[in-house]
Amino acid sequence: MLEEEIEKQRGLLFSNQMKIKENRLPVMVIFEGWGAAGKGSIIGKVIKDIDPRFFRVTNLSKITEEDKRYPFLYRYMKEIPEGGQFVFYDSFWMKEVTDCVMKGKLSDDEYRNRITSINNCERSLTDNGYLILKFFINIGKKAQKKRLKELEENKNTKWRVTKDDWRENDNYEAYLDTFDRYLDDTNTGASPWCIIDTDDKKWSVYQVLSFINQGIDTALKNHGKTAPIRQNVFPLEPIPDLKDISLSDKTVTDEEYKKKLDELQDELHDLHYKLYRKRIPVIIAYEGWDAAGKGGNIKRIASALDPRGFVVQPIASPEPHEKNRHYLWRFWTRLPRDGHFSIFDRTWYGRVMVERLEGFCSENDWQRAYNEINEFEHELTEWGAVVIKFWVQIDKDTQLQRFNERKADPAKQWKITDEDWRNREKWDLYEGAINEMMKKTNTSFAPWHILESNDKHYARLKALSIVIDMCRKKIKSVK
Repeated sequence: MLEEEIEKQRGLLFSNQMKIKENRLPVMVIFEGWGAAGKGSIIGKVIKDIDPRFFRVTNLSKITEEDKRYPFLYRYMKEIPEGGQFVFYDSFWMKEVTDCVMKGKLSDDEYRNRITSINNCERSLTDNGYLILKFFINIGKKAQKKRLKELEENKNTKWRVTKDDWRENDNYEAYLDTFDRYLDDTNTGASPWCIIDTDDKKWSVYQVLSFINQGIDTALKNHGKTAPIRQNVFPLEPIPDLKDISLSDKTVTDEEYKKKLDELQDELHDLHYKLYRKRIPVIIAYEGWDAAGKGGNIKRIASALDPRGFVVQPIASPEPHEKNRHYLWRFWTRLPRDGHFSIFDRTWYGRVMVERLEGFCSENDWQRAYNEINEFEHELTEWGAVVIKFWVQIDKDTQLQRFNERKADPAKQWKITDEDWRNREKWDLYEGAINEMMKKTNTSFAPWHILESNDKHYARLKALSIVIDMCRKKIKSVK
């Protein structure tokens, strides 16, 4: 009888897989649990009859030295699926966190921060249309010990038993307390845990299949519905409206520019090696009006850095594989390793400017994004990154002058597009969106810096000075 029910659930899962594909629903199925509890066996039985073209299985239990050079969430966010696909995870962020707790590598405050990061990330994923299904595969101490011995006695499965598995069994009660705490702390309405006991293997498979099918059914019914807009919990700093920023008095002479530029670039060059030695990552985000001078500004910073230690990330419209994931995915995957720079020419703020005004996302999407972006930047600063955000400001007349200069110069005509002229017609709308954006994301840990750029030379010197000052402060704060 149970076998028949399992086959029914398998058939339903195959049918649901096609619905997932048609509705472009991304599904994450996460398996955590005790060593030798049978995660791999259950995954194998669950995926038995579904189309292998539209799912993958990945194991994230092992952390490489390279992984350690990025933020905690980085290696997990890299692996989120595109819309319409399944990913089955044999271990996810629970294992990393609980292992660190049991090995004394996380203080209680650090543990709480990790839990906040995980809950915020899972909530952001579900708010943006992801279905997250989480299973904890449970096994008793005696049963685990018996399975570990059986696996070790078979030369074909001996490799599957690790020192960590035996450490779990030897310290079963302590691990149980840690697992229980984690499960309680991350059991949310958007992504609840399902505890699976493996005493009866067939019943375990049936439970998992049923839970997945129920989750998909509910997600498809809710697909496309608006998610709640969350209240910002981060401290914000006041910032003036763009119209109140003086530009005419922000100038430097050519002589002063040449002298100061060399001094600042030399200083930043020296600082880069100190940042690398102390493994401090730097993320510089550029936004600004078309023709404001972002490119020249970026060039003066980049040319001061060791070319092996920075990447400039030009951000254009998302590619199809980027558009089919959470909108922050393409920025998570472009973060620098510690000790390196990533310089973004356009950023995640496109969500609340271009995408908002051009109708590429819903109002609910861009309204939610303010808090999601603050959470993203908070993750980066908690990791230890220096996050520097520049808005490159010019007035409307200066932009028109530069547009006409580009149009008249064959060497610069590629810089001016029909889209630039269309955006100019929406200057007032963009200005309103920018003012709102800066007010809602000018946090104490990642504030905005205005670069007055009617005089490009002045803006370049100011940008270099800000980067140097913020890097200096960070270096002093790191022992």
